[in-house]
Amino acid sequence: MLGMPWADFHTHTRYSHGTGTIEDNVREAARKGLYAVGITDHGPSMLGIGIDLRRWERIEKEIRVVQSKYPQVKVLLGVEANLISEDGDLDIPNEIIGRLDLLLVGFHLMVRPASWRDGLRLIAGNLAYESLPRKTQERVRQINTRALIAAVNRYDVDIVTHPGLHLDIDTVKLARACVARNTALEINASHRVPDVGFVRAAAREGAFFVLSSDAHSPNRIGDFRKALQVAEEAGVDRGRVVNLDYGWHTMCRRA
Repeated sequence: MLGMPWADFHTHTRYSHGTGTIEDNVREAARKGLYAVGITDHGPSMLGIGIDLRRWERIEKEIRVVQSKYPQVKVLLGVEANLISEDGDLDIPNEIIGRLDLLLVGFHLMVRPASWRDGLRLIAGNLAYESLPRKTQERVRQINTRALIAAVNRYDVDIVTHPGLHLDIDTVKLARACVARNTALEINASHRVPDVGFVRAAAREGAFFVLSSDAHSPNRIGDFRKALQVAEEAGVDRGRVVNLDYGWHTMCRRA
């Protein structure tokens, strides 16, 4: 048995499409005995639910206030940035990235792409994936993989969230890129992604993992059960799970 993580790095609030406030999330983390919690709302390109960057200073201030009320929990200011181009562009300005404790990157399909070409290659291809010929599917898979790797190489990404959710990627290539850049791959308890096969393949490449709730309501903070099941079935060593033994301070380069 791996044991229970002591940090939940991936949670959402009302600033994107969570149901609770920052304080609600932190209070629940404290109640469950977590040492650290990440406030990581969706980047602004997420259609209809992305964070409004004009409120960023308000968010920073709110985190400082909440941190003072709950000193027993390290409150990490982060964002789940969106991949918006084949070249690995993210939808968060560098000026804000420099102020983060945590940079998470997710490959979501319901986003505003950087260009019409990126929309065609990154989004349309994946939405039509099941109906495409096998050769075209493989081309889409490689585009997906190259785009994610480009983001990992361009930015100091702490975690790639739910790799493979609603799209196909080359596990081995992504894992090797993440190992080279000290970026963890998430095992997501909400979506149960990636699956056991992905985790085993990535682990063989030396990847590190993070178990996350991806909580969109405060009561889900610290609910790692499905992620733990995947990690244990895949036979992941305890020392390969960042929020068990490896230590958040070695991964979160801005904290």
